[in-house]
Amino acid sequence: MRLLVVEDNQSLVANLFDYFEARGHVLDAAPDGPTGYHLASTQAYDALVLDWMLPRLDGREVLRRLREAGHDMPVLMLTARDELPDKIAGFRAGADDYLTKPFQLPELEVRIEALVARASGRGRGRVLEVADLRYDLTTLDVTRAGRSLHLYPACRKLLEVLMRASPAAVTRERLEQALWGDDPPDGDMLRSHVYELRRSIDGPWPVKLLHTLPRIGYRLGEPASGDDDAG
Repeated sequence: MRLLVVEDNQSLVANLFDYFEARGHVLDAAPDGPTGYHLASTQAYDALVLDWMLPRLDGREVLRRLREAGHDMPVLMLTARDELPDKIAGFRAGADDYLTKPFQLPELEVRIEALVARASGRGRGRVLEVADLRYDLTTLDVTRAGRSLHLYPACRKLLEVLMRASPAAVTRERLEQALWGDDPPDGDMLRSHVYELRRSIDGPWPVKLLHTLPRIGYRLGEPASGDDDAG
């Protein structure tokens, strides 16, 4: 799983990284509300672990803004606020689960796994759509304007990450990590895969959906100012 932890207790964050990374999960962390909101709204994560009491913007407000913006990733609120009114407020803000501190790391892990599995099982994220591009994650069928497209596995993986993040940009580092983990190959293999993906999903159509953002990465969506489709 790829998880985002928004928590200002750095000792706790270090413990979470040690535990989850040892089990093969990938974590990002944010120490305050605005940074957490930015990462959650511009990157693709399987789940968000969100503290309530955060500097600059509290967790409930971060969650409310994410839900209002249409972001539907599973969210587990992790907080010392254990009163029933607090729990009700957290769920009403859009939390999928609520775990109070102190807690056991294995319980946190199984709760997150259950949230991700439940989201997948009820259809959330199983069919991705951006404009007239459609990707069925169950059958692996990719179509644009009803026309079936053949994509190699690496291109399908890139497409999934880009579609989940759309219309936000995805960094080159995030795409490389999705393809090769922490050991990307020498040379600019990512550019080759992006070229092949662009040829497959944009080639015959006048409206291009895959855009290059210089010094940032790539974005999938309707054309916008700042897009550079040549790279």
